[in-house]
Amino acid sequence: MAKPNYQAEKRRRDLEKKKKQDEKRMRKLEEKRAKKAGEAGTDPAADPESEGSPE
Repeated sequence: MAKPNYQAEKRRRDLEKKKKQDEKRMRKLEEKRAKKAGEAGTDPAADPESEGSPE
């Protein structure tokens, strides 16, 4: 019988947790931008804090 690889399981759980946290953070950021855009009447894509390379 093979022994369980606990390190791989922990890494998999940690990666899933990080992915879930990142998705939640992005969802909250989008909600915040949508609310801000709704109040100000501006385009959220024109937000200078958007995630892109500064060119």
